[in-house]
Amino acid sequence: MQQAQSAIILLAHGSRDPLWRRPIEAVCARIQSDQPHRAVRCAYLELCTPDLASAVGELADGTTQITIVPLFLGTGRHAREDLPRMVEELARAFPHLRLHLQTPVGEDERMVALMAHIASETTHEATIR
Repeated sequence: MQQAQSAIILLAHGSRDPLWRRPIEAVCARIQSDQPHRAVRCAYLELCTPDLASAVGELADGTTQITIVPLFLGTGRHAREDLPRMVEELARAFPHLRLHLQTPVGEDERMVALMAHIASETTHEATIR
């Protein structure tokens, strides 16, 4: 199967708990459903596989551009220091690819608004007394 020219990697921190991956994989499935022509992969910084380098390597053949989307709420050390360095190393390893590192999703005003909306909803389901 030929891969798309443009791909997305959803990058998350990682966890040993397999249930932790569900929301990340749900975002991936949603993109695949909405944009079946676009290749989408999940990748993790640690504690799960694949790592970022493996995901880029998997997409490198037949893909010309990869957008790396950090699924982090804030710009901590990983997003500020580690990720740009990793992407630079990958750009050298895969010179035919254009790699774009997005700002972490939690820094996007739309996500801030959505989280505020969700937090403000009144619900009685999870009330603890």
